[in-house]
Amino acid sequence: MEYIQVTKENIEKEHICCAISNNKDIQVSSKKDWMKKCFNDGLVFLKSIERGKCFIEYIPAENAWVPIIAENYMYIDCFWVSGSFKGHGYSNDLLSKCIEDSKAKGKSGLCILSSAKKKPFLSDPKHLTYKGFKVADVSDAGISLMYLPFNESAVVPQFTDTAKHPHIDEKGYVLYYTNQCPFNGKYVPIIEQTAAENNIPFKAIRIETKEQAQETPSPCTSYALFYNGEFLTNEQQNDKRFLKLVQSR
Repeated sequence: MEYIQVTKENIEKEHICCAISNNKDIQVSSKKDWMKKCFNDGLVFLKSIERGKCFIEYIPAENAWVPIIAENYMYIDCFWVSGSFKGHGYSNDLLSKCIEDSKAKGKSGLCILSSAKKKPFLSDPKHLTYKGFKVADVSDAGISLMYLPFNESAVVPQFTDTAKHPHIDEKGYVLYYTNQCPFNGKYVPIIEQTAAENNIPFKAIRIETKEQAQETPSPCTSYALFYNGEFLTNEQQNDKRFLKLVQSR
């Protein structure tokens, strides 16, 4: 198995797995711009040398774009092995490389978002448990913070209070998002247009910095949709899915 680490030196010529297209595509350019912001903060993006969705992305937790307290941990932003790559050991191999790198950097463990039952855009809790991860904290939104400590003295990470109890004062639909997920570059404008055409109260808030992300009132920041102050979902919406969600309220 061969891998490539995407860095600021090679990012313009490498594809980013989750959005395989040219650099002029908004999904690619928005994701790569976000990555460029994070490289100096220790972001690692490791992918298979073959084209496809097979990669792991992680960053020191103090620089993660999520509202967690995880002293000396490494936070896994995204861990995705799909399609023809599944069942060939890539998942185990990528996680092992992340663990090896994190230990070499003196980290106390890894942490990642998941849930009690598998949800879209969150890592599979059964697989994480099988690999030794444990639940560190659970948000009222049903999203779990799982962790893999490297030693017994590692402090258990946790959500910030606003992430553990997500709530906002604004009415209507409010979306918090970052460009860490490339699909937002395409679909957030589609949702904005769909809402406007159907007179649906909707506001999109793009998180621009790690400091803003760490203060966001949601356990996840790549995509967090609220309705009348309450957290609804972290699942990416297209126009049809959004309208169906609105009709169900």
